Order: sequence, then structure tokens, then C-alpha cells
Amino acid sequence: MKITDVPFCTIDWSEITATQHPGTEGFAYWRTFEMGNIRVRMVEYTPGYIADHWCNRGHVLLVLEGELYTELLDGKEFKLTPGVSYQVADDANPHRSYTNTGAKLFIVD
Repeated sequence: MKITDVPFCTIDWSEITATQHPGTEGFAYWRTFEMGNIRVRMVEYTPGYIADHWCNRGHVLLVLEGELYTELLDGKEFKLTPGVSYQVADDANPHRSYTNTGAKLFIVD
């Protein structure tokens, strides 16, 4: 990942308004910071959230709270708990996530 056009800056996530994104079930609430060529998000999934699409975008995702399951289009599935991350490149492995308990994530893409 090469980050361009982003000077040193800090983010107080409590000052960023969350936007609601419905899943097939439940909701995702995104607090988003975009600058240069990056998007950084603090995301909260409600209990029972299921993504409504397969994602091809590359991410670095870190679970902060809760439990997240991420499945790949090829059928593999991964359970992520606090302190566990995944990394995937653009167009490498289509993926989608769900949670039974809810989850809080930090994502850079």
C-alpha cells in the first residue's frame, strides 16, 4: 500500500458522524475519513448483520470488539475475534462478512 497526499493528521472518531448501511440483515454504521488515496473507517455491525454483497475491494481490517465471520467466494470461512485482522488485495478474493453478536472494526482501504 502506498499512501499519497495524506499529511500527518489525527482523527477523533467520536466527532465523525456515522452513516447507516443496511445489510441483508442488520446494519453497518460507518465513521469514515477519506484523504488522498485512502479511506479509513471505524465500522460497527449490529448483531445479526449479514453483508448484502460480495466485496472485491482490498482492505486491511482489524476486529476491535465482538466476533466477525468472513467468507470467501471459494467457500472458505474465517472467524475473527478482537485483535485479529485480515488483509486482502483489490480483486484478489471476493469476500463478505457477517456477525451473530455484533462487531466493531477498524478498516483501511
